[in-house]
Amino acid sequence: MLVLLLLLGTSLVGAFPHEAPRKSCGLSKYRFLLPSELKAMREMKEKFEETMLLSNRKCNTRIFHRKWNTAELSVPDRVLLVEAELELVMEALEHPAAPGLAERRRRPLSFLAQAREDLRGCVNASPRSPALPGATPGLAGALTTQAPAHQPSGKLRHWLHKLDTAKRRETDGCLEASAILHLFQVLSDLKCAALREECA
Repeated sequence: MLVLLLLLGTSLVGAFPHEAPRKSCGLSKYRFLLPSELKAMREMKEKFEETMLLSNRKCNTRIFHRKWNTAELSVPDRVLLVEAELELVMEALEHPAAPGLAERRRRPLSFLAQAREDLRGCVNASPRSPALPGATPGLAGALTTQAPAHQPSGKLRHWLHKLDTAKRRETDGCLEASAILHLFQVLSDLKCAALREECA
């Protein structure tokens, strides 16, 4: 009888598939960034500014300009915002660079890549919604990967479309300039997402 019950229990367990465990959403380590990480970001930005002055590059783009603060968004909106911003920054920084600048990018790129993966873990924690028309690969993740119970606010949706449009229309050089010159704004957004309700 005992053997029969054990066999029955095993077959019942197999009959009802379990959901795959979801990735955890842990952003607490971004609440306070290490001074060494901030120093590496600052050195990269300063070196880029020197290179940009020497190259005489002209960019009038205002990709990261906005009239609202990250703290005005809901916590889920903040995660989607930073995931999209980091997607653009990473794509811009992965283009070839001058030797001196390439060396200074190494540590910031490693940090930003990890932050992007952690944010993707939060965004991908729930099923995907249908893709929006016209969304391109890359930033499309932030536009389409949402929990069914949460839809981005109109404010955020407009911002994500702005980033997506810039990604398609701006030159690689101007995307790189915007990404590096506004890097600390993106890091501030990351910190706000990590602080959750404490960000005000």
